[in-house]
Amino acid sequence: MIRNFDQTDRRMLKFPAVHPCEAISPETLLNSLINLSQNICNYQPKLFSTQRKNARQTIRQIGLLLLFFEDTRDLRLALTDSVVLCFSELHHAFQKVQFLLEDCTREGAKLWILIKCQVVSTQFRALIRAIATALDVLPLGLIDVGVEVKELVELAGKQARNAKVEVDPEDERALQQVFSVLDHFEKGIEPDSSFMKRVLDHLEIRNWNDCNKEIKFLEEQIDFQYSDCNEREAPFLSSLLGLMNYCRGVIFETWNHRSNKSDARHSIEALSCINAEDFRCPISLELMTDPVTVSTGQTYDRSSIQRWLKAGNMTCPKTGERMTSTELVPNTTLRKLIQQFCTDVGVCASSSGGQSRDIARTISPGSPAAAEEMKFLSRFLARRLVFGSSEQKTKAAYEIRFLAKSNIFNRSCLIEAGTILPLINLLSSSSEHHAQEIAISALLKLSKHTSGKKEIVESGGLKPILAVLQRGLSLEAKQMAAAIIFYLASVKPYRKLIGETPEVVPTLVELIKDGTTCGKKNGVVAIFGLLLHSGNHQRVISSGTIPLLMDIFSSSDNDELIADSLAVLAAIAESVDGTLAILQTSALSTIPRILRSSASRAAREYSVTVLLSLCKNGGAEAISILAKDHSLMSSLYLLLTDGSSYGSSKARALMKLLHKFHETSSSGRDCFSSSM
Repeated sequence: MIRNFDQTDRRMLKFPAVHPCEAISPETLLNSLINLSQNICNYQPKLFSTQRKNARQTIRQIGLLLLFFEDTRDLRLALTDSVVLCFSELHHAFQKVQFLLEDCTREGAKLWILIKCQVVSTQFRALIRAIATALDVLPLGLIDVGVEVKELVELAGKQARNAKVEVDPEDERALQQVFSVLDHFEKGIEPDSSFMKRVLDHLEIRNWNDCNKEIKFLEEQIDFQYSDCNEREAPFLSSLLGLMNYCRGVIFETWNHRSNKSDARHSIEALSCINAEDFRCPISLELMTDPVTVSTGQTYDRSSIQRWLKAGNMTCPKTGERMTSTELVPNTTLRKLIQQFCTDVGVCASSSGGQSRDIARTISPGSPAAAEEMKFLSRFLARRLVFGSSEQKTKAAYEIRFLAKSNIFNRSCLIEAGTILPLINLLSSSSEHHAQEIAISALLKLSKHTSGKKEIVESGGLKPILAVLQRGLSLEAKQMAAAIIFYLASVKPYRKLIGETPEVVPTLVELIKDGTTCGKKNGVVAIFGLLLHSGNHQRVISSGTIPLLMDIFSSSDNDELIADSLAVLAAIAESVDGTLAILQTSALSTIPRILRSSASRAAREYSVTVLLSLCKNGGAEAISILAKDHSLMSSLYLLLTDGSSYGSSKARALMKLLHKFHETSSSGRDCFSSSM
C-alpha cells in the first residue's frame, strides 16, 4: 500500500502521493496507515538541522494518532464508509509528510533546505491543516475505542488546528547570513569566513566530508534543472555550489585523506585514443565535421567560421587577434581523428548536441557569485601550494583535482591563479605515494585545458612527469603520467619534444607490458598521440611496440583496449617501415580474426584500416595472403552496411584491391605488383 520511492525517483519538495483506491479493504488501509505513522515517528529530532520545531510537532501529532490506529486494529473494529473516507484522507496527507521529512533529512541537502525554509514551512502548515480537517470530520463516536484513546485523537486535532507553523528565527538568521556572503562574493569582496562558519555550525556541517556531501547534492540538483529543461534556479544553485566549494577548500583545513585514498584511485582515467573536448568547435561547441585552420593557427568548423567571417568579423574568435587572411586551410589530420573518435564511441558528429550543451555549461560560471567564489578559492589554493605545510599542500592538490575534474571554467581559474608550477614542485618533492598520486592527478585534470598544456611544458613539468612515468611510487601514478603525455601530445610541437626524449617511448612500452588494463590503455593512447608526429614512428617501432600489441590481441578480452591497440597499429601501418614490421608478425591472420569476431565496431573498422595499409604498402604478397581468406569478403560486406562512413570507405577500398587481385590472377597476368 505504501509506495516506496528511491531518492532519485522524485525531485526535492515534490510529493507524488496517491489516494488509496475506493475498493481498498478497511483492514489493508488501516495497516498501511499504521506503517506510515511508524515510519514518520521513527524520525528523530537530531536528524533535522533546520525545521526542527515544525517537524517535531508534526511527528508528535502523528504519534498520538498512531496509538488510535493501533487500538482500532487490535480491537478488530468494523469501520463505516465515512471512517474509511477520513482514513484515506489521512493516508494521503501522511504520505506527503513522509516525503517532506525525507527531504528535510536528506544527506547533503542541509543548505538547500535552509534556502527553501519558507517553502518548507508552508508545506508543513498545509499538511498539518489537512490532518486537522480530516480529524474534524472523523466520526469518532462511531468508533468503539476507549475514552482515553478518543481524548488522544481530540488532542491531536486540537494541536493541529492551533499549530503555529513558521520559520524558526535561527533558520531565518542563518539564511540572511548566506545571502550576505553571496552578495559580498558577487561584488568581488571576499567575506569574513566567520560569517560562513556560523552558518555551517547552525547546519551541523562540521567537516570536509559533510561539506562534500552538500556539493554532490547541489551538483545533482543543477543536473536535474538542465535535464528537466527548467533552468530558472540553476544560477542560484551554482552560487551555492561555489560557496560550498569555497568552504570545503578554505574553511575545512582538516581532511581525512586516508578515507579518500580509494576515491583517488578509482578516479584514474582509462583513456580512449581521442578526447572529445579537443575536437569541438570553439564557436558552436559541436564536434567539428569539417575542421579548418585560420591564419592565427586556431581551428574551427568550416560552417561556423564562415558565418563569423560573413558577419564582417576579422578577429579570431578564440584569441581576439586580427586575422591577416580569410583563407581556410583544411585540417585533414584532425578530421581523420574526429572520424576515428566518432567510430570509437559510436556517435556521429552531428548528433553530439546534448554532450556539447553539457560541456558548454562548464565553460562559463553559472553565476557572477560563482565566478568570484572560484577565483578567490583558486588563489587560496595556489598560496597553500607554495606556503603551506606538507599536509596542506597535499590537501590543496586534492581540492584542485576535485574542482578541475569536469569543469572547464574551474580549470581556467586554477591555471590563471598559478597552481601548475607549485603542483609540479609538489610532484618532484613527494616521497609518499599517496601525495604523488594526488599531485599527478591534479595535473592530469589541468592538462586537459589548452592553457594547462602550455603552462605544464613552459614551467618545466615535462621532466618531472616523465620521472613519475619511469619511477613513480605507485602504478596508479605511472598510469596518470601516461595520460598527461597523451594530452600534451595533442599539441603539435609537444609531440616532437616528447618523442625526442629517449626514455619516453620505451617507458610507455613497459607500461603496456606490465600495467593493469587501465595502465595498458593509457600507455597505448599516449603512443597513439606521439605517432601523430611522423618523426616518432621509428622510435615506436624500434621500442618493440608491435609485438606487445599483437600479444594484447591474443590475451585481452577488453574491447576498448583491443580497439585502441588497433588504432595504434593503423597509425604505424601508414608508413612502409611500419607495414614491414607488422608483416613480420602474425597480423595477416590475427587481424582478420578480430574483424570477424569482434563485437566492437571501432575494432572492426580499425582492423580494416590496418589491412588496407598492409595491402597498399606490402604489395601483392600481403594481398595474396588475404585473398586466400574466403571469409574476409563477407566481413567487409557487413561493414559496408553497419559501419560508419569512414569504416565503409576503408572496407570498400580493401574490397576493390582484393577484387583486382582476383581478376589479374584469374587472367593469368602477373602485372598486379607493378601497378601498386
